Amino acid sequence: MVHYAVGLPNVGEFGDPEVLVELAVAAEEHGWDGVYLWDHLLYHDRDWPVASPTVVLSAIAARTRRIRLGVLMAALPRRRVQMVAKESATLDRLSGGRLVFGAGLGSMDEEYTDFGEDPDLKVRAAKLDRGLEELTRLWERLPPVPAQRPRIPIWCPGRWPTRAGFRRAARWDGAMPTFQDYGQERPVPVDEFARVVDFLGEERGSLDGFDIALEGRAADGLVDGYVAAGMTWWVEAMGWWRGGVRDARETVTAGPPRG
Repeated sequence: MVHYAVGLPNVGEFGDPEVLVELAVAAEEHGWDGVYLWDHLLYHDRDWPVASPTVVLSAIAARTRRIRLGVLMAALPRRRVQMVAKESATLDRLSGGRLVFGAGLGSMDEEYTDFGEDPDLKVRAAKLDRGLEELTRLWERLPPVPAQRPRIPIWCPGRWPTRAGFRRAARWDGAMPTFQDYGQERPVPVDEFARVVDFLGEERGSLDGFDIALEGRAADGLVDGYVAAGMTWWVEAMGWWRGGVRDARETVTAGPPRG
C-alpha cells in the first residue's frame, strides 16, 4: 500500500511555525497520510527564519489525530542523543504513536562548523551509526517509552549512486533516496529509482515491512511508475522553488495524487 505525505521546509517563508501547523492541519483535513518537515538550524541565506522542527511537530501532534509525522531527515550527529531520545519518545506518546524518526548526516557543513562541531563526513557517519544504536537503547531506558512497539520506525537517507547510506538504511525500517544527477527541477527516472529498490532488497533479503519514500512533484506524472517499482511513501515536495506557501496551500487542499 502506498501512502501520500506533504514535505515542508522549515526555512524562509516556511520558517513560520504558524504556517507549518496550518498546512499540516489542512493536510489531515484533505486526506493526506503524513506531514514531514526539514531539519535546519540555519540556511544558505542567513536572513531567512528557521523554525525548530521538533517544536513545530509538537504543535502539529496536538492539532491532528491521524497523519504520520516526522523530520526528514534529522541531523542526529549534531544532537545529544539522550535529548533526542526523550523528545522523540514524548512526541510519539503525544501523537498516539504516529512518529517516524528520520536520521541523516545533515546537508550543510555550516550547521557543524558554526557551532564548533567537526563537519567531516566520516566523523558524522560514525556518530550517526553510534547515535542510532544508542537511541534505540535509550527509548527502553528512559520512561515513558514510545507508544509504538517494538520501536518508532527509523528511516535513513541515501544519495544514489553512493551505496553507504542505503546500507545503513537497510539495517533499519525505511529509506529515503536522493540522487546525485536528479533533483528539484529534474525528476528521477523510474528505472533509476528501481535500481535503488533492487539494491535495498538485495541488502535486506526482503522488503517486507520496509518503507521506501521518495520526494518529488506529482505533476511530473511519474508517481504510478514509482509505486510499481516499490515506493511505499510519496512525499509531495513544497518549497519556494515551486511557488512558495501560496502554491503549497493549493496543493495541500487539492488532496493527495492517489491513483
